[in-house]
Amino acid sequence: MAVAATTLALLAPVATAEPSGPSGSSALTSAAGGRGVTPDQSAARPSTAAAAKLAAAAESFGEPITMPSSYPAQPTLEEPAPTVPDATSVNGTISYSDLAPRLNELMASSDRISTQLVGTSTEGRDLYLVTLTAPETEAQTAQQTAWREKIRTSPEAAAADADLAAGYKTPIWFSANIHGNEWEGTDAAMQVIEDLVAAPEEEVGEMLAGHRLYFSLSLNPDGRTKATRATALSLDPNRDMITSKTPESVSFVKTAQALQALYAADFHGYTGVLQVEPCGPPHGENYEYDLFIPHGYAVARQVEDDVVAAEIPGNTYYDPATDDDTTENTGKIKIPYRDTPDGWDDFPPIFTAQYAAFHGAVTSTVELPKGRTSTPGTPFASVTTPEDAVINTAVAKQTMESMVDYVVANDDAMLANQIEMFRRGAAGAPKESLTTETVDAVEGPDEWKPLWDSVDDQDPVVLPRAYVIPVGAAQRSRSDAARVVQQLLFNGVEVGTLDRATTVDGTTYPAGSYVVDMHQPLRGMANVLLDLGSDISDKVPSMYDISAWSYSYLWGATVDKVGLTTDAPLGATTPVTDATPTGSVPAEGQHLVLDVAGVADFQALNALLEEGVTVSMLEDGSAVVGPEDRDAAAAVAEDLGVRFTRARAADLDALDDEATKGLDDLTIAYTGTQDDKLSLLELGFDDLVPVTAAGLATDASVLADADVLWVGGALSFTEAQAPGLTALEAWLDEGHGVVGRGTAGYNAAALLGLVSATPVAGNRSGNGIVAVDTPAGSALAPYAQEASFIYPALSFADLGEGTTAEQTYAADPLLAGHWRPTAEGSPVGGPAEAAGKASVISGEAASGAKGMVFGTSVFFRTHPKGGLSQAARGLFWAAPAGEEVAPAKATSTTRLTARKAGTVKASATVRLSFNFGEAVGTVQLRERGEGVVRTVRITRADEGSKKVTVRLGRGRHVLRAVFPATEQVERSASRTVVVRLP
Repeated sequence: MAVAATTLALLAPVATAEPSGPSGSSALTSAAGGRGVTPDQSAARPSTAAAAKLAAAAESFGEPITMPSSYPAQPTLEEPAPTVPDATSVNGTISYSDLAPRLNELMASSDRISTQLVGTSTEGRDLYLVTLTAPETEAQTAQQTAWREKIRTSPEAAAADADLAAGYKTPIWFSANIHGNEWEGTDAAMQVIEDLVAAPEEEVGEMLAGHRLYFSLSLNPDGRTKATRATALSLDPNRDMITSKTPESVSFVKTAQALQALYAADFHGYTGVLQVEPCGPPHGENYEYDLFIPHGYAVARQVEDDVVAAEIPGNTYYDPATDDDTTENTGKIKIPYRDTPDGWDDFPPIFTAQYAAFHGAVTSTVELPKGRTSTPGTPFASVTTPEDAVINTAVAKQTMESMVDYVVANDDAMLANQIEMFRRGAAGAPKESLTTETVDAVEGPDEWKPLWDSVDDQDPVVLPRAYVIPVGAAQRSRSDAARVVQQLLFNGVEVGTLDRATTVDGTTYPAGSYVVDMHQPLRGMANVLLDLGSDISDKVPSMYDISAWSYSYLWGATVDKVGLTTDAPLGATTPVTDATPTGSVPAEGQHLVLDVAGVADFQALNALLEEGVTVSMLEDGSAVVGPEDRDAAAAVAEDLGVRFTRARAADLDALDDEATKGLDDLTIAYTGTQDDKLSLLELGFDDLVPVTAAGLATDASVLADADVLWVGGALSFTEAQAPGLTALEAWLDEGHGVVGRGTAGYNAAALLGLVSATPVAGNRSGNGIVAVDTPAGSALAPYAQEASFIYPALSFADLGEGTTAEQTYAADPLLAGHWRPTAEGSPVGGPAEAAGKASVISGEAASGAKGMVFGTSVFFRTHPKGGLSQAARGLFWAAPAGEEVAPAKATSTTRLTARKAGTVKASATVRLSFNFGEAVGTVQLRERGEGVVRTVRITRADEGSKKVTVRLGRGRHVLRAVFPATEQVERSASRTVVVRLP
């Protein structure tokens, strides 16, 4: 993860934003804070060609967290120098640089506290995990580890283990500051830690003997220091749990797996009043909600009672009559499950709390009350005041203490529920959704039950027996498939490979195909990552954030949902801990072919071009490199896991086709957000030049080296900026291209005369997975994909002359998500309006300049990896042509054997081989003095050998097989063969 800090050095921030949250959100969920969407700061220009490789390396997961072998574990922490300026100096909260010294002091004074490093931030700051528990010998810690593993891997045995029930130290986990400008959870955690270290044994000894309390003090220390919500990559880590782009979210995921917490709470701010989940509807379909909600709501209620009773000076309370905060003690905090009918849901697993629940925890996102205020005269836009920070810290501390008290009092029942969650998964039990019909039968605390209504009902989930990620011809992208496997393994999902070819419902999966058997403890995690999801548009008026995600539909790989969970296993499998290596170069052959289907393939392609390798892209989307660049191909195959194959005769024949295009190492001018920049970097486009209308008007020379323009943000010109537009038009007339996304992309392409259509904007809060159709001959036809992501959708109607639909929305486009029309009873803004319309359009100017516009959200938070590949293909399509790989001739070898087959006939076997490519073509069978006596057509099915009968007549015959030269293959001839016929 240290590489991420190097990547950051290539980036400089500018302010941007992503789509806003749902309309109609109350003042308590405004952009002032909370887990909601607020403006991010974008990543900016990389300054070196190494940026792409560094960005890819930053996403590597590294090793799992190694927990201590005994407690206490008390390394001396490196104490970083203070950062100047530091936002914590404004509000008086603990600076990051003060954490290590204070922890070192505490460890020196007590054997109850341990600290370990669980990663580093984007800028290289250490991420601390603090443990409070009674001391343990190595044998005791080993026993705790064995029990934790038994709970997950052998839940039935764990449920019957009396020693486990009596001796397992149930884990409670508090995390804070994943949004850097939400500070006080860290301070409260430190106060709780200090109290537990100093407390008399008679007060805390029993609790620490039976529990481990874990504290992730600052999940985003870079943002803490700079008063930014996002990480230094300008991404929100609390939207990144299943994308894993930031080292901060990677650390959280690893910690969640290592701890397997019974209860976990993540501290945020600011919503005007203390808010403690569980959430309102819709509820995630894959949670075992009957095991989650009883104690989840009871914890929130205990926090409410305790915080209200504490009467913390300056605190606020929830007024149900106004759905707002008040200084009057109403006896209530805000609990979304009870108080928020929609707009604060637990549907997607992209947030800390919602993600951790799939590892067995009852979870809560805690929002602190007092928000930020503007801070003129400081380098920071807004920070909480010192007075409000004191209030927030006191509220957070009381909340943590109440949560600990509840779990300590109820951990037996909560542990039984955690074991049951894992048991259901391992046993492959059908998923039972919690509905109004089943509420009464749920065991445990029941104060939540009267609040449950039909809107809360979980939608039904039909679990497959397995998900299969095939290898071989049925797989769209080998590299994307390998990436999906790696992502699943990283998230704790069990994956195996088929030991032998297996046929299921008429489909044969080759040996080595990946199988995610749904009889596994984390089956909820597996299904939430791989399943399509459902259309929840009619369930609630608005959603908090995204409503659909799926590795199967959005990450470029072919993934099949097979059978039912009640079916027999697919066949024998071998568990894997890593994706099977996919990088290879054939042992023989000269010209090499790369199927450019996935993100890693485009990374490899760009790496070759960066090294000056000549590359041609064929009409089928594959790339060809010549024999002189075999070593370069081998290097990228090893580094990036891509597979090169021997060029076939058809590939070589296509090298001089009109549709074949030489590629160049592209320099991309761009506008847009961090999503655009980081996605381009991830694809391996490392020469990026940011542009603006104002900048082009002042100095258009920035376009001098640019090959193509990517438009992800507004690029419109005022009258005063007309020189910039003139310069851009002149650059375009030189044969350059424009590719973009959304309204901004369309407006720029239309302004420049490249496309003409009527853009039709979808509901701005509509988002989901959509079905798309790609026509034959489209620039996106190679390795075409059947689904894409929208947030929001843009479609194109009334296409003008010369504007082509490269892709269209299907007749019923929304597969999963929340996408409503803008007005009830009208199709406007909804899926029906977009149905059948173009989702991607292109056009070409008389100068040869090309333009392509995506109406889908191909770069959204860098998540839809299949979308990234589509955008890359569009960029190479629109860019000027580069040097082409020179057509080459293969050498051929022809062999002949012949023998008598009758009085006037001979039996001849002709063998043909090429030094590369498949041996197909016409061989002439010649007789000395007679010329051609037979032509032999060798096809692919003949595999280079064909036996024929030749009528010759009586006497002595001298035969030779000759393969005449073609444009692609050199001539060859066999040795002469003598046949005597009596």
